[in-house]
Amino acid sequence: MKISNETKVGALTIIALAILFAGYSFLRGNDVFSSSNSFYTVYDNVDGLTVSKPVMVNGYQIGRVSKMDLLENGQIEVEFKIDSDHPIPSNTIARIVSADLLGSKAIVFDLGNSKTMAKNGGRLQSDVQANLLEKVEPLQLKIENLVVKLDSVLSGINTTLNDEFQRDFKHSLRSVTVSLRNIENITHDVEGLMGSERLRLAKIMQNLESITNNFKNNNQKINSILANFDTLSNDLAQMEIKSTIDNANKAMQDVQVITDKISRGEGSLGLLVHDDKLYNNLSSASAELDALVSDLKTNPGKYLKLSIFGKKDTK
Repeated sequence: MKISNETKVGALTIIALAILFAGYSFLRGNDVFSSSNSFYTVYDNVDGLTVSKPVMVNGYQIGRVSKMDLLENGQIEVEFKIDSDHPIPSNTIARIVSADLLGSKAIVFDLGNSKTMAKNGGRLQSDVQANLLEKVEPLQLKIENLVVKLDSVLSGINTTLNDEFQRDFKHSLRSVTVSLRNIENITHDVEGLMGSERLRLAKIMQNLESITNNFKNNNQKINSILANFDTLSNDLAQMEIKSTIDNANKAMQDVQVITDKISRGEGSLGLLVHDDKLYNNLSSASAELDALVSDLKTNPGKYLKLSIFGKKDTK
């Protein structure tokens, strides 16, 4: 049977139209060769998102954006065609993310943990990830403010750093350098001294350690000796004070007895204090003694007789 050219052209036209329709559906996110489920969500802004953009989970594509409609309230309703082989939990979040640095967008499903799966035609939660420019813009403003402040600070520093200040600053740096060099020399000297005296210092440290160990080992004995000294000192102090007080009391008692005797007119001092006769006798004896001494000075020959040749005085 011979097929006419018209039939061939008609068949090729139908095949071309079918391929065109399939390609158009695929570009719109509809896969005509596999079954899929539709899910919907609403965004306030879909800048950069277009139909046929991929829907991915952890970098794996599970569907495409199939349709976008503007609602009366200004929001955009987006339809997703997801392969029926991939169940979607009901609390999944459909997030718009940046696909590249040129501003192109894609949809990433943040799968939820719900055991209930979303049904065909169901609605999902929506979210929009901030793009790179939105993240950088606040930082850019901060950097601009910081640059302005830094410029003001540098201007103030340039005004402050005159020639005289720079000379003083250089002089200060030179002094600091000299001081550091002196400290370094002193450190070297100390290291040399420590090196030469290392053995002696080691012996001293060993002796100190030995003394410390002896004190530690005989700590109880030392405490006992100190306690004995403390007790002995207290006993001596108490004995000495007691003896002194006793002697003082005895002396006061003796003085009191003597004072009482004098008050009563007993003894020589008592008679001297209370009897005028004894005082007069003493005064008379003293006057006679003064007269005798005066006469002895005036007439010594009357009392002293001397013989040159040892001849007795016949008178």
